[in-house]
Amino acid sequence: MSRKTYICNPKPLFNPPKNAKKRSAFILYAMKKASEIDVARNKLNYTLLPVDPKTGNVLVRFRRLNEHRACAMRAIVLAMLYYYNIHSKLVEASIEKLSDECGLSTFSDSGNKSITRASRLISNFLEPMGFIKCEKTNSKKMSNYISKKIFLTPMFFALCNISEKKINYFLSKSKNLIQGGESQKIFLSFSDIKIMSKMDEKTVRKKILNALINYYTASELTKIGPKGLKKKIDIEYSNLCKLRKQK
Repeated sequence: MSRKTYICNPKPLFNPPKNAKKRSAFILYAMKKASEIDVARNKLNYTLLPVDPKTGNVLVRFRRLNEHRACAMRAIVLAMLYYYNIHSKLVEASIEKLSDECGLSTFSDSGNKSITRASRLISNFLEPMGFIKCEKTNSKKMSNYISKKIFLTPMFFALCNISEKKINYFLSKSKNLIQGGESQKIFLSFSDIKIMSKMDEKTVRKKILNALINYYTASELTKIGPKGLKKKIDIEYSNLCKLRKQK
C-alpha cells in the first residue's frame, strides 16, 4: 500500500462545532495569531531537544515532522487553542474530540473508529517536544485508547508566536472582570471577526446587535433594555477594535 493511499484526509482542517458557545477574547486572539503563521515550520520544531515524558531522557531516535504530520499539527493546534481554559491551562476536549473535529479520525470497513493519527501526533511529537503535558485519567473513552488530560505549556504559545506578556494581560483582565462581578463575553466567532475587520463601524455594530439578539432569550433582552444593549454593543465593538490592533 502506497503512502498516499495510507494517509486518509491528507489536508485536515479544524472545524469548530456549530452552535457552540462563543469563545473568549484570548482564544480568538490566540487562534488568529496561530493561523497567521505556519506552526508546523516554526524553528522550534527543529531546534528543541525531544524528551521522553516518562524518563526525562533526551530521545536520540526521534521522528520529526513530515508533511502529513505537519498538516495534522496545523489543524490540532487551532483545536487545542479553541478548547483552552486560560485559568486551568487545560484543553477542555478529549483526544477523540480533537481528532474528530480536525478530520483526523478514520473508520475501518467494519465501522471501527481510529484516532491513531491524532494520538500519535500528541504522544510521539507534541508532548516530547514540550509543547504540551499529558496526564492519564482513570476512565477510557474508547477501547485501546487511554483518556488523557492535555495541558498547554509556555512553549506551545511560543510556537504560536504568543508572548507570555500577552497571556498575562488577558489573564489579569479576565480575573479583574470576574472579581468585579462582570463576565466578559465575546459573541462573535473567529471567522466573524476576520470578516468584520474589513467592514465599516455602522455595519459592524449592526452585526454585533444581531449576534446579541441571537444569543439572549427574549426575556433576557427585556431585562437588559435598550441602554444595556447599547452598552454591550459598545463593549463588543471595543473588543473587536483591540483584536484588530493585536496583530
